[in-house]
Amino acid sequence: MAKYLLLKHYRGGPAPVNEVPMEQWTPQEVSAHMRFMRDWAARLEGTGEFVDGQALSPEGTFVRHDGAGRPPVTDGPFAETKDLIAGWMVIDVETYERALEVAGELSAAPGAGGRPIQEWLEVRPFLADPPTVTE
Repeated sequence: MAKYLLLKHYRGGPAPVNEVPMEQWTPQEVSAHMRFMRDWAARLEGTGEFVDGQALSPEGTFVRHDGAGRPPVTDGPFAETKDLIAGWMVIDVETYERALEVAGELSAAPGAGGRPIQEWLEVRPFLADPPTVTE
């Protein structure tokens, strides 16, 4: 099994087919979308392929270590991630092809008018463990 990160984007990637922003959807459209997401995750939990997922708020803070005292904090500049990444899912699947299949299914989540969003999802494999050196 290999783990993959599926990233949902607010913007920055290729435009989805149904490009109406969620803040313009009706409450029923939002509910249908969220139900699809829950059902999708539950189905993959049943096969052992869903690890975790979360929607992300557009707010964020950069923090770094600078020695003694309170670490410096800033609200930017970001690498545009707070504008781009809407959420993420981690899947654990047998093959890269299965990761693409699962991402394609997620892309069909309903949006405005109940039509599939057909959004582009970023599929990123987790790094494998480095080889062990023995002497």
